[in-house]
Formats: sequence, C-alpha cells, structure tokens
Amino acid sequence: MHVSDVTMFYASQSGGIRRYLQEKRRWLEARPPYRHTLVLPRLAVERGESAVELPSVPLPFSQGYRLPLARRPAVRALAGLAPDIIEAGDPYHLAWAAIDAGQVLGVPVIGFYHSDLPRVVRKLCGPRGERLAESYVRRLYSQFDLVLAPSQCMADRLRRLGVARVARQALGVDTRTFCPERRSPTWRLKLGAKREDRLLVFVGRFAPEKNLPDLYDAMDRLGPGYLLVLVGAGKTLQRRSDVRVVPYISDAERLASLIASCDCFVHAGDQETFGLAALEAMACGVPVVAARAGGLAELVDDEVGAAVCAEPGRGLGAALAEAVTGLFARNLAPVRAAARRRARQYDWERVLPEIVARYAALRGGAMPTRPSGPAVAMPAPSAQTRR
Repeated sequence: MHVSDVTMFYASQSGGIRRYLQEKRRWLEARPPYRHTLVLPRLAVERGESAVELPSVPLPFSQGYRLPLARRPAVRALAGLAPDIIEAGDPYHLAWAAIDAGQVLGVPVIGFYHSDLPRVVRKLCGPRGERLAESYVRRLYSQFDLVLAPSQCMADRLRRLGVARVARQALGVDTRTFCPERRSPTWRLKLGAKREDRLLVFVGRFAPEKNLPDLYDAMDRLGPGYLLVLVGAGKTLQRRSDVRVVPYISDAERLASLIASCDCFVHAGDQETFGLAALEAMACGVPVVAARAGGLAELVDDEVGAAVCAEPGRGLGAALAEAVTGLFARNLAPVRAAARRRARQYDWERVLPEIVARYAALRGGAMPTRPSGPAVAMPAPSAQTRR
C-alpha cells in the first residue's frame, strides 16, 4: 500500500501534525511493502527529509508555514506519485487538490480534521465569519471518503455540521522517547531554578489561541516558588523573573528530557482538537493542568491532573492557579503513574495500526460519488488559522 500525505501544516517549528506524519512515515517504511510519500510546500522540508515540494509563499507571522500558490501543481504531483490512498491534513488549497487527485486516480481520499476552523474564525471575525467557515467546512469535508477527527468532540461537531462520513481517530505518542526516565537535574540548572521551585511547563506555539496571558495571570496568583517554562516559537509576552522562555526544540529526546524535568504541564488553550503536547507530558509522568475545552477535556481529568473551566465572574487564570495549588497538595506519585498509564494507551504502536486498518478498509470498499468544487470561497489562512 502506498500512502501519500499532503498538508501545508508542516514546518521546521511545527508540532503535532509534523510529529504525526513523521511517526506514520517511520512506521510504514519499517514494514515493506508499505510506502509513504509527502507532498509539502517548498522550503517546508528540512535537510535529510524526502518530499515532493510545491511552489509556495511564506505565511506571515506563522513560524515558518508556507501557503501553496495553487492546487494544480499538487494535483499533478499526487497523480504522478499514483498512491493507493491520499490523506489531506489542512482545509485549504491542498485539501481540494487531494480530492481532485483522488478523482483522477480513482483512489480513496481521507481528510484529517486537525484544525477547528470555524472556532478560530469566530475568534477573529465573530459569528458571521463562523457561519461562513461552517458552510465551507461542510462543503469541503463532505467530499472526502472518510474524515478522521482526533477527538470525540470534533467528530460530533463535524456531524452536527452535516458531515456524514466521520470517525474518531486519536493521535499518539512515542512512550519510549517520552518517559519519566528522561528527567535530568541539568535542566533545572539551565533554567536557573532553585531546589524548592516548582516548574510549570507549556509546549506549543506562542499564538493567541493558546491563551498565554491566562498562564501569566495564574503565575501572578501563585506567587513565589513557581517558575513557568514556555517552550516554542512566536511572540511572547513581557519578560518576567518567574518565566523562562526556551526556543523551539526539534529533537524529541531533548524535548522529552525538558518536559520530564518539570513538575506540571499547563495549557490554557481552548481550541485544541486533541492535545498532543499534553499527552507527551503525561507519557513523561508529568501531571497536566489544562482548560476543560476541546480535545484536552477528553485527555485530562482528576486522575492525571486537572481540567478546569472559568466560572462566571472569575477568569481562567484564577481557575488554573487554584488547580495547580490543589495538585501540589496531593500525593503526586499516583498522579504521575496514572498519567503514564493513560499515555501508554495512546502509544503510536497501538494507534498507527488502527489508522492503516482504516486505509485498508477504504481500499476494499466502493468509491462514493463526490460533488466537485467549493461552494464557499474561504480567504487564505492567517497566522491564527493554523496549528
């Protein structure tokens, strides 16, 4: 089986989607006769990686994402590769190109719903923009042979929009790389942490939807004895003595070592479709305190940390601070063990066979008839409409 993935959500400083595609490639290529090919915007590919590159332009303020100029080059590239199945990982030009190529080749096409586009557009443009985005999502994703959603809430949302062929498909984690044994006292020295300090870590893009100001608000409420470690790229908030900023870490083992060396993973974002960084922290045996929203609400509970929501009259920062304080008042040994157990349920060695089984099932089924062409024209994505 030859699988081709196409997406613009791939850059040197991108996270979850890139990790998913790299893990899938590793798994498939270790099992001949499987084959895997990537079709990506030009210059998104790092040295040593293999991919078909497409003409593209930089997407401003996106930490390296690039926007393909047109869908025809992608259609030609996919048709030339002649895969047995195509998977599209974004909702823009390349998704339509995947559908077109699938029609040309007569092969199944899957859309993976990595980004909750209507929710992002609502935050930028209000309810009217959200309705436009919902119409677009319904039109686009109804044309795929199968749509994979990484969490149940995303699958339910797509069905409410009228997308019929939807299946929940979780992402995964490498529990051999992300493990408690990676903990190292060297990181505390590098971060300038005192022996008694509690290290709270966030890993991800420094983007508006991650709600970093709420983490700063939580730090104000927690007071002395806590350090917040922000790992990623993008525009950060003001410098503070209780905040350490670590540039994006591409090496998985080094990232795992940093996470495992911290005491709690914190996440204030309310638009996560899954929450891969939180899962990686859990694999390291690190408890998680996160907003009770989106896919994070399905990963995080009192057994592995705490999922919180802002009540009327109080902000999310206050709820996060209260949850962190409550967490450290507990016996953390069983919490860490539970986090590790939960993460092992999502090991890539369990998740990727499920995905490949879906591919095989589609290859053996009849091809449904798909309408052609988008009904609603969406603008090019902004820096906030990508993961």
